[in-house]
This record gives sequence, structure tokens and C-alpha cells, in this order.
Amino acid sequence: MNYKLLVAEALHEQIGETLTVEKIFDLLEKPKTAEHGDVAFPTFILAKEFKQAPQNIAADLGGKISSTIIEKTEVVGPYLNFFLDKKAVSAAVLADVLKKGDHYGDLAIGENRNVPIDMSSPNIAKPISMGHLRSTVIGNALANIYRKVGYQPIKINHLGDWGTQFGKLIVAYKLWGNSEAIDAEPITELLRLYVKFHAVAEDEPELNEDARVWFKKLEDGNEEAVSLWEWFREESLKEFNHIYDMLDIEFDAISGEAFYNDKMDEVIELLEEKNLLKINQKASIVDLDKYNLNPALIKKSDGATLYITRDLAAAFYRKRNYDFAQSLYVVGNEQSNHFNQLNAVLKEMGLSWADDMQHIAFGLITQGGKKLSTRQGKIVLLEEVLNEAVNLAGKQISEKNPDLPNKDEVAKQVGIGAVIFHDLKNDRLNNFDFVLEEVVRFEGETGPYVQYTRARAMSILRKAGNPLTNSEDTYELNDAYSWEIIKLLQEYPSIVQRSYEKREPSIIAKHSLQLAQAFNRYYANSKVLIEDAEKPARLALVQSVAAILKEDLRLLGVKSPDQM
Repeated sequence: MNYKLLVAEALHEQIGETLTVEKIFDLLEKPKTAEHGDVAFPTFILAKEFKQAPQNIAADLGGKISSTIIEKTEVVGPYLNFFLDKKAVSAAVLADVLKKGDHYGDLAIGENRNVPIDMSSPNIAKPISMGHLRSTVIGNALANIYRKVGYQPIKINHLGDWGTQFGKLIVAYKLWGNSEAIDAEPITELLRLYVKFHAVAEDEPELNEDARVWFKKLEDGNEEAVSLWEWFREESLKEFNHIYDMLDIEFDAISGEAFYNDKMDEVIELLEEKNLLKINQKASIVDLDKYNLNPALIKKSDGATLYITRDLAAAFYRKRNYDFAQSLYVVGNEQSNHFNQLNAVLKEMGLSWADDMQHIAFGLITQGGKKLSTRQGKIVLLEEVLNEAVNLAGKQISEKNPDLPNKDEVAKQVGIGAVIFHDLKNDRLNNFDFVLEEVVRFEGETGPYVQYTRARAMSILRKAGNPLTNSEDTYELNDAYSWEIIKLLQEYPSIVQRSYEKREPSIIAKHSLQLAQAFNRYYANSKVLIEDAEKPARLALVQSVAAILKEDLRLLGVKSPDQM
């Protein structure tokens, strides 16, 4: 039940057709302090129509409005402030949360339509660094949020598995590599070979020509070249999957650039049919002047295709196979121009579904304000960061709860969850600094703080004998501390919807922090287990908080241990 909507409907009965219920709903505000009520309506918008001063309109409306969920109204200048009936609202909200459980906040917006999500996308033969974290966890969270609002997300790991670098790798392997070293440490050895190639090629530039020859063999289907490429790809995927297992992230499709090699001709033929391809210095381009964009280079002068050619083929493939309602590309902000060009080319082809494709951009992870890409000249490996986070979490758990069962498993959930949460609590487009020791703290605005709060709620329920809800209980609460929780629970469906509409997981993360903070204030000022008439309502509140914190964290891709 949306109590803001009920207030809007009560106002509409008195205002009449001057404003629709929807318009009134949009105008309703949340007062800055609880002393000014729960919902506020700015009446100055009615001054011209009613030919009265706003404060007079507020006073007149306040005397007329009647609703079972409105306890009282107050006029503060041009604002009419509404105080909701705490007992009625708390009883209804808690009953609703307990009835629906983890389905509380589910919406039917998506009508079960498909939404492919292009995410993670590491390059074969290179390690997964911290730079890949954002695309991976933002994409995963959006998939969870999209499913929550009724879509069918399709998580696609669009691997960087094609290009001239594979010619270089083949040459390097044939000169200096061996299969045992690659089998033992695939990424480390392949990266070593790739780096060595560049170092040697500075003095022996003919190696670059050898690499071009081998990549051409690969493109032409040479058996040896294809066999080596498949082996490099397979071994790289084993390493990648180890890290995805740590993050507890799975994909519905792992199809990189190479998958679209035989699908580009159709796109090029369509561009030619529509007279969109122009020749510029022997290269084939699509002019995008009318979009204020540089030309899209479709084929080089030597006939080679480019990244955008494959992305055009991928767009056609995904529309044809998934008939998507939306298609998301979770890729860094620095690629905005590429996706603007991709969208513009599809529009030039007359494809209305181009507008359903969205670039979900994000900012950088920084350290000391600088891009987090090197540490003493080396890549910051995501696996090393995750392992260190687990180690730090384990130390804190041992100090706080040395007898905790399954300490190692809980440390994994807390440490890895801390890294994911820290990424997702930040607005997607913002850059943010990463300091691991702060990320894994149990206090402050962190994932472990939210996890620990839920574990505390679960501890209270265990002490109460894990009470089951009783349909005969009424969960009426009237104190200020529980009321802050009730309001956060009540608005959860709108939080989910806003997170979806803005493609912004941080809205969920911030809600979990607010709910955890409100619950800890409640816990510090309430005796939950005292035997009185309100005990079932207090336990219902605790159970509801535990359920919604777990759901918040689940949407973010973070586990919720019952004990910490």
C-alpha cells in the first residue's frame, strides 16, 4: 500500500480537477525533519487557480481532508504537512512485508521481456584487474534489479577475444613459450609472453609483421592458429571463472568479439543497400555529422573490420535472438563516444529499436585521486584485492566473535561483500577512492556494517525462539524510533522502482544503510524482548528489517550471513 498515493487521493477529493492525482503525487515532498510530518504538499501551485494566498489554501484544505491513515495536518507557511497514523500504517506495512517476504517490492514493469546486459568483458590472455570490477558488479546488480521489476535479464560476458594481439601471442608462444607453463599459470604466462613480444619487437620490428601474418592466418581459419587461439581462450576462461566464482557471479552467455566474425557481412551489406557507406581514403565510413559525431569507421583501407563493426553485428544478433525490450552495455564512461556512434549508425539504418539500447556508463576507481591501474608499475589484480579483503574480514571476525561457526565462510562473504558493496554504494557515474582497510570496516557506511546489523536482527529472533508470525497478531507501533523504520520499509517498492528507472544500484545500497542505521537506533532505545502487548509487533519489525536488509544485499550481489 502506497501511503503517499493515499494522501494524494485525499487531497484530490478536495482540490478537484485542478490537479490530477498523479500530479499531486509528484508534488508531494518529504519534510526535512520528522517534526514537520511525514508528507508535505506545497500549496503555492494552487494560488493562481484559487486566487488565495498559499497559507490560506493550506489552512482551508487542512480543515477538510479526512482519511483513515492521516492522524493530523499542520500548516507551515505555504505547506500543508501530513502526519500519518503510526499504528495503522505500521500494522499494515509489517503485515505486508511478512506476508511477501523477499518478494516485497517486486514489480511487474518488465512483463517478462528480455534484457541482455553486456558486462565484465575482460580481454583474453590478460588478468582481471580492479578495472574490471565495476562493469562486473554493476552489471550483476542491474540484472538482479531488472529481475525484481519483472524483466528477464540475460547476462553476457562479451570477451575481448579477437584482434592483432593474438597474432603477437602466437608468435611469442612459438618463439619462447611452452605448454606446461601455460597450463600451470595461464594468465601469468600469456601476459609474460605478450610483454616479452613488445620488448623484443622494439629491437626486432620484423616481429610485428610476423604477428600480422599469424593473425591473418587466424582470420583465414588456419588450423594451427585457430587451435592455439582456442587454447589461449580456454585457459584464460578457467582463470576468469575462478574470480567469478569468488564474486558468486554467473553468466547466461560468454560470447566475445570472435563470435560475431561471421555475422558482420550482413551489417555491411545493409549499410551498402541503404547507401550509408562512404569511401574516405580507401576506408569505409558512415557519416554522422548530423549527430555532431565523427564518422564511424566500419572497414579499414585494407578491408579489416573494427570493434564497432562487431558491435553492430552483436546488436542485430541480440535483437533477433532475444527480441529485447532494452539492451544494456555496462562499460566505462570513456567509451561514451563509441556507443553514441553505434546508436547513431543504427538510427541511420532506420532501426527504431536503437533507442532501446543504453550505455550504462560508470566512473573510475581511484587511489589517492589517481586512476587505480598501477601499483609499482604492476596491474592491481582483482583476485589479490578480494583475498586481502577476506583476510581483513577474518581478523575482525576472530576478534569480535572467536567462537563463530564457519568463520572462514563468513569471512569470505563479508570480505568479498565489502568490496562489492563499496563499489555499488557510490553513484555509478562518480569516481571514488578505494582504501581497502576502510572498505572492510564493520562501522560506518560499509557492507559489513549492513551485514552485521542484519546478523544482530537474526540474533534477536533466535533469542525469541524464532517466532513465527501469527495471523491474529496486529503489529501496531507508535514510537518515533520504530516509525523511522516503518517509513523506510514502506517506501521500499518505490526505492526498487527508482533504482531501476535510473539504472542506479547505489539507491539500493543507500537504502540498506539508512535502514541499518534506523534499526540500530531503534535497538539502542528499545527493549525488544520485554513481555508486553507490543512484543509481537516489535518482533515483526525485527523480522521485517532482517528480510529487507537481506533483499537489499541480494540485489547488490552481496551475501547475508546469519551470524557474524
